[in-house]
Amino acid sequence: QVQLVESGGGSVQAGGSLRLSCAASGRTFSSYAMGWFRQAPGKEREFVAAISWSGGSTYYADSVKGRFTISRDNAKNTVYLQMNSLKPEDTAVYYCAAGPQLWSDYTKYGYWGQGTQVTVSS
Repeated sequence: QVQLVESGGGSVQAGGSLRLSCAASGRTFSSYAMGWFRQAPGKEREFVAAISWSGGSTYYADSVKGRFTISRDNAKNTVYLQMNSLKPEDTAVYYCAAGPQLWSDYTKYGYWGQGTQVTVSS
């Protein structure tokens, strides 16, 4: 079992930066791949980034590649999403998730946080 709690969301102007954190409880955190997803009002949940259990492999959606960076600290049971050069279209609720492998398909992840709101104004 893994419980996930996101933090770090907020409001920022276009071009700004935010760093999201996802703190996990449970001693098995380091055995899970972790993903970040987002959902804007009226839209489906979409993949943002994922990282393998070791941190050695990462995967990004094309829309955020070069602007966002996913990382993890297994000693702190935490995964991060550094978001730079934010755009209004990045506005969404951001969720972290834990799963057995590095997937972009949200249905492959079994554990989810409650989400944190990110709002980017133009």
